[in-house]
Formats: sequence, structure tokens, C-alpha cells
Amino acid sequence: MFQEFKTFIARGNVLDLAVAVVIGAAFGTIVSSLTDGIIMPFIGAATGGVDFSSHYLLIGDVPASYTGSLTDYDALKKAGVAMFGYGKFLTAVLNFLIIAFIIFQIVRTANKLVKPADAAPAGPTPSEVLLAEIRDELKVRRP
Repeated sequence: MFQEFKTFIARGNVLDLAVAVVIGAAFGTIVSSLTDGIIMPFIGAATGGVDFSSHYLLIGDVPASYTGSLTDYDALKKAGVAMFGYGKFLTAVLNFLIIAFIIFQIVRTANKLVKPADAAPAGPTPSEVLLAEIRDELKVRRP
């Protein structure tokens, strides 16, 4: 069993996937920082100072013992109030779209840079050669 596991881990695909996951996680953190720290403030400024991450709808009742602000999303969440936090969801969707677009651009650029060399066209298959011979023979036999 250990030998099988060693063979499995030694495959290039598994190691490549592990590296991709680690780099992807780091890249996700960078894009989240870009979205939260740069893009969303501009969107907020364009919409009159709106901060999407704190937008929510109350679903449940606020406990009578709660003394914090009714506009503090994190405090309400900590108090156990049922909420629909659509602002954080919108931010996550925006993060995903940015990451997907950047990865698309990277793959697109890599595909342009790593174009396969123009290979010589493949010769005819044996079936095509035989069919060509039959065609040529039929042309000769026609009056």
C-alpha cells in the first residue's frame, strides 16, 4: 500500500495540482485584498459611500438583551441574529469574477505564447491511398 501511495504522489499531475492549489489560494487572497481595499471603495464612492460588505436583511428577531447598533452587521451576527448578508455575497461574486477574468487572461496569453510549431500536414492514410488508386483505375477504364 505504501508503494502505491508513493507512486501516486510521485506522479507529476498530483504535484502540479498541489502547487496550483497553494498558488491559487495565495492569488485568491491577493484578489480579495484588491477587491476589498481598492475596487469596492471606488464602487462605494460612486454609489454615495455605500459599503456592500455590511448590507444585509434581518430575517429573525433581535434578542431583547442586544444593546449594540442595529446597523452593525458583525455585532448582530455575533449576537446570533438570523440575517441574509447579501453584501458579503456580492463581494464574493465580484472576487470570483475578477479571479476568473485574470486567470482567463493568463491562460489566453500563455496559449498565444506557446503555440505549437506548424507541423507538416499528415500524409494520406492507407485507406485514402487505396481509395485514390481505385479512383484512378476507374478513370483509366472509362471510355
